[in-house]
Amino acid sequence: MYKLFYIMGASGVGKDSLMNYARTIIDGAHMVQFAHRYITRPAHVGNENHISLTEKEFEARKTLQLFAMHWNSHDQQYGIGIEINTWMKNGGKVVINGSREYLATAQSLYPQLIPILITATPDIILQRLISRNREDAATIQKRFDRNKYITTNTQGCILLENNNALEDAGNRLAQLIIE
Repeated sequence: MYKLFYIMGASGVGKDSLMNYARTIIDGAHMVQFAHRYITRPAHVGNENHISLTEKEFEARKTLQLFAMHWNSHDQQYGIGIEINTWMKNGGKVVINGSREYLATAQSLYPQLIPILITATPDIILQRLISRNREDAATIQKRFDRNKYITTNTQGCILLENNNALEDAGNRLAQLIIE
């Protein structure tokens, strides 16, 4: 049976860093595939290895039903390609970078989805948002403040704290995926 790991958390908790770390540790073993996200922001921005699309390209892919999941957040469009369905059909484990706000929809589409909520303290989140040097101060504050308004039903979620060294939470994430 397939496993679909849905990684989520506030901006700045270190989702991309943890997923990149786990991906390096797993390195193609255990039939694990890390799905790219399709995002309407430039590819060179941030730590995520995503596929950059224009708004028109994104809408065309939606029209052609090429997304297994898609949502809007932070004034950007995000999508997960339908290739994940083939990977899971063939017995693979799939790891995706999801959205807390989209979780209920994702669970309705994939009832066996395994939600993993990455957390960190507010001071660490703010420090990480600033240090990634991706947004201006106003955008950073907007992302930081947004965390106060989003409530995630954590029932059934695996909680993973990322307050210390990357290796601590990264090794735990890798272990959760390969178990």
